[in-house]
Amino acid sequence: MSESQSNWLNRPVDGARDHCLGDDGADITLLEYGSYDCPYCRGAHEVVANLRDRFGERMRYVFRHRPITDDDVAREAAIFAEYAHETTGQYWEAHDALMKLGPTLAPEHFPATAERLVLPPRDGEGAEAWRRAQAKVEEDIESARSSGVRVAPTFFINGRRYEGAWDENALTEAVLGSLGHRLQAAALDFARWAPSTGVLLLLATLVALVLTNSPAGEEFDSFWRMPFGLLAGEAAFRMPLRDWINDGLLTIFFLVVGLEIKREFTVGRLASRRAAALPVAAAVGGMLLPALIYLAVAPSGPLAHGWAIPTTTDTAFAVAIIAMLGSRVPVELRIFLTAAVVIDDLAAIVIVAVFYSTGLDAYYAGAAAVVAGMLVFLNRSGIYRVLPYAVLGVILWSCLHASGLHATLAGVILAAVTPTRPPGNLESLLSQAEAVFRHELQSSRERVLRHGPSEPALHAIDQIHDRIESPAAKLLRSVEPWSSYAVLPLFALANAGVAWSAGVMEGHERLIAAIVLGLVLGKPIGMLAVSAIAVWAGLAAKPDAYSWRQLFGAGALAGIGFTMSLFIAGRSFPDETDFAAAKVGIFLASLIAGGLGTALLWRPRKSEDASS
Repeated sequence: MSESQSNWLNRPVDGARDHCLGDDGADITLLEYGSYDCPYCRGAHEVVANLRDRFGERMRYVFRHRPITDDDVAREAAIFAEYAHETTGQYWEAHDALMKLGPTLAPEHFPATAERLVLPPRDGEGAEAWRRAQAKVEEDIESARSSGVRVAPTFFINGRRYEGAWDENALTEAVLGSLGHRLQAAALDFARWAPSTGVLLLLATLVALVLTNSPAGEEFDSFWRMPFGLLAGEAAFRMPLRDWINDGLLTIFFLVVGLEIKREFTVGRLASRRAAALPVAAAVGGMLLPALIYLAVAPSGPLAHGWAIPTTTDTAFAVAIIAMLGSRVPVELRIFLTAAVVIDDLAAIVIVAVFYSTGLDAYYAGAAAVVAGMLVFLNRSGIYRVLPYAVLGVILWSCLHASGLHATLAGVILAAVTPTRPPGNLESLLSQAEAVFRHELQSSRERVLRHGPSEPALHAIDQIHDRIESPAAKLLRSVEPWSSYAVLPLFALANAGVAWSAGVMEGHERLIAAIVLGLVLGKPIGMLAVSAIAVWAGLAAKPDAYSWRQLFGAGALAGIGFTMSLFIAGRSFPDETDFAAAKVGIFLASLIAGGLGTALLWRPRKSEDASS
């Protein structure tokens, strides 16, 4: 985890250096990074005063400077407070005076405040004190940056970032450490841990394997076969629970995958042609060679229908391992691997729609095409509301399901048409928001028959936020946690169970070998070979930050098939014994590929490994 993403204070509180109110042995330390030229910090100043009244000696309060960026007055005010400390030891008197100076600070405020505190002039002997004050403020600014502080005020409670509202009730609950706050904090910590998705997926897989091979195995499998659906009179739409997950919920996963790759190729790090060409080439090689190896090794006949099983990658597991390797893996290599595996996930759903769909119904296929055209029309018409896209997306899913095409294709289509426009004029939007807040602050003095911000003000802020965030970004932010922490674990629970016995592999040795060789050897070799060809031909550029050995290691991690391989295996083999053998092959290949990739990337890069 990078420093900018850290959830903990970078520099511990030092009573000899930091400005503290309260005893060093207090149970609670509330630290604030704030700015004197900030109306929100002035509001927080009163909240902190109330908290100190409430908790008394149980709480120690610490203030560090984080002046508003590019605000010279805010920076000078911070230095002024430190100058008061350096010359007369009146830091907290200066702090309190600056926080109470009014709606905005101005340079003319400082002489009057200095006169009231009887501070010496800055020239002569005061010049050195002013330089020490400047250095102290710069140290606090660096501490704020290292602790991931982006806005003022930002609070830390006993060294941990507080992310809730900073009204008195919310802060009190956090300070007291209520059960609800502890659960929320633990959930946020887990979600921010990069391998968390992979860990959750692994746990779900282990649970599925244990239950399948336990005395409750038959009941566990029957649960996923249980029909579930909608009834309206004599009409009914019902599917087994496993199909609802595989055909319904997995659409959310493909929507997220599509949105992520669209973001990278439109406004992300792969927006340029040559930057995007390398992961595209790797994805092509990482799909083509495994398919060829599978067809060469697997027996002919019905089992050859599973040729697409080794072409895919489990994004969650691959990214989790590469994240756990930390600084051993350059950021550029993480971006490359993520883009490559997301591309082959998208290609996999197209393969499923084209090669693994049965009984195509032309009427519903035509209806799906019409709905897709309507989605394109919304995009071209500049409609940025999420609701119309969501409604048409549900209709598209229904039409695709009825047509015989795989319904998860709806997620890919919806991602492709969701607008990814750049944000509006940020400066003008922020000015508008500031005007709304200023008006509300003035109106809040008239507290008779008022309970909070007015409805027009809240509506205006909503409108401003809608213009700042693109529909694709908003949808991805809303849906991605559901995909990672609900859809994928549920998919693993429903599909990863296989009853281990000697009979599972009997007669399926070549099928298992085809899957293992395709994923373990075909993936890395194919990705490396086609990437090298693309760079040699001048179509793509490989960053100098990682070597070809490291690219091969990332390709080995891409051999962790799992989620998508299980998905395609379920479509390829209606026979339960064939499907069970395919699961064995997928599990073995994923374990070997994960170990191989980790071993290759564990050794740090040497300068001679890289090539230009």
